[in-house]
Amino acid sequence: MAENLDVLHAVQAALGYSFRDPQLLVAALTHASTADSRLHSNERLEFLGDAILGMVVCLELYHQFPDYLEGELTKIKSAVVSRQTCARIARDLGLMDHVFVGKGMGGRSQLPQSLAAALYEAVIAAIYLDAGDLQPAREFILRTMMPHIREAAASQHQFNYKSQLQQYAQKMLSGSPCYELLDEKGPDHSKCFEIRVVVGGRRFPPAWGPSKKEAEQKAAYMALRELGNVLPHADYEPEAGAEPPASGQSASRESYPAA
Repeated sequence: MAENLDVLHAVQAALGYSFRDPQLLVAALTHASTADSRLHSNERLEFLGDAILGMVVCLELYHQFPDYLEGELTKIKSAVVSRQTCARIARDLGLMDHVFVGKGMGGRSQLPQSLAAALYEAVIAAIYLDAGDLQPAREFILRTMMPHIREAAASQHQFNYKSQLQQYAQKMLSGSPCYELLDEKGPDHSKCFEIRVVVGGRRFPPAWGPSKKEAEQKAAYMALRELGNVLPHADYEPEAGAEPPASGQSASRESYPAA
């Protein structure tokens, strides 16, 4: 019992959270290999924690990167909530030193990555249930996940051409990009849009896209391409998207600043 108390104190110190109900933390640390039944292991908490983790990370990415398309946000989220990242955090927090496992699991250094990832998610759920409020779990997630969010976002940034152009234009061209809608074609349920970038009166080659946001990304790429400030991207080269897939009526020309 005293040994378990020492474990709980050590884990709470690592988590930066004190449990009102220590049995929730015990459950989060209990692997199925040592539980009386799987219902008394951390598997149910892992299930809940996975959902909480995904929701908190998605909400943070949505607000932190307003110019990113759904695909870009998905790539960052996938990297951040991956088993590898969750396992790394669990090990960094020292949770693997305190997990309750059966004797047949071998030494702690040999425990699988999946167990470490499940432990992190179970702890998230335990914090949420203990607090009866999302905020403490959210604070724990962001405190432990933020370095990984920044790392994944930095990696994805190289493909966010609107963001790149915004930074380049403000620094080198003394202005902000505006996106000019030149044309739109196709039926309402399947439109495509032609957009070009204008910076300080300079007009860059236009690009087509299946949505305004995608067309803006391609137009930003075309501007960076003309400025000699981007590596080639096969999907965004003119041959890949110079013409719309359908014909229709032209839209009135519309200009708007970069979002």
